[in-house]
Amino acid sequence: MADKLIVGITMGDPASIGPEITVKALAKKSIYESCHPIVIGDVDVMKAAAKIIGRADIIIHAVESVSQAKFEHGTIDVYDMKLVDVSKLERGRISLMAGEAAFQYVKKVIELALAGDVEATVTNAFNKEAINAAGHHYSGHTEIYAALTGTKKYTMMLAHENLRVVHVSTHISLREACDRVKKDRVLEVIRIAHQACKDLGIENPKVGVAGLNPHSGENGLFGREEMDEIIPAIESAISEGIDACGPVPPDTIFSKAKGGWYDIVVAMYHDQGHIPLKVVGFVYNQDAGKWDAVSGVNITLGLPIVRASVDHGTAFDQAGTGMASELSLENAIEYGIMLAKSKSKK
Repeated sequence: MADKLIVGITMGDPASIGPEITVKALAKKSIYESCHPIVIGDVDVMKAAAKIIGRADIIIHAVESVSQAKFEHGTIDVYDMKLVDVSKLERGRISLMAGEAAFQYVKKVIELALAGDVEATVTNAFNKEAINAAGHHYSGHTEIYAALTGTKKYTMMLAHENLRVVHVSTHISLREACDRVKKDRVLEVIRIAHQACKDLGIENPKVGVAGLNPHSGENGLFGREEMDEIIPAIESAISEGIDACGPVPPDTIFSKAKGGWYDIVVAMYHDQGHIPLKVVGFVYNQDAGKWDAVSGVNITLGLPIVRASVDHGTAFDQAGTGMASELSLENAIEYGIMLAKSKSKK
């Protein structure tokens, strides 16, 4: 028992699927066999979620500190923030109350990690509009973690099975994203990607670097970013001993990575990396009218603490139905444990 890491899991937006999939995931004995999970959220919301998914038998155990947690299968320990009035909670709707709560859960789990009370953090989704309405002006979890940990050099990594992607930029306009493709930033992300793979146990990582323009610019015919910024960054990385390759045309690099050519891909902007990951990780069954799989993990690299997250949004349309898939959350917990163990060995 003593060798199991403590994993802090945020409940996500109280009006979202977060509470339901958290109960679903933590109802499984396998989670408790691999770690000590503790939820940062609201006890009343978690109790309601347990009833929604038909697991009222699960005990929701309120704690005021990590030391009070039982870490027993059949009982879900919840660091009770007492921020939500369940009688006023409207599932599937944006609200200031839910936005404030979701932000505070993230803030608390970061504080617990920085204090050493939890060894990995895992986040459920929140609604960006809701947290901004509550007065917390961030574009996502990644930016909150960076700000509250004082981290300047960081990036987002998405992972699904053997397909891994890191990003030069994320939550900004496409116009601005193109302007941010500069040698220093591309090189910085290549270095982070290389180290992330080593942290995951890949001894000699192969880093594929995507181009920005169609056909990677065709030697300047469709744009000069590859020639002026990306290639010099790759050359610098190679001189440092990193096995970096590219720029590879964006329309083929992900198929190659999925086929084993690369251990990780450096994408130039948010959707360039997100679309291929979600195509393979999100599987909708048209005949059944439901998602067969919503898998994949979102990880923030470069932080002093471990953060892994579900790779989907709040899914307000599914909130309260009990039908949402917990697979992405389980994946995130697995990655959080893996990265925390690697970090502890350094």
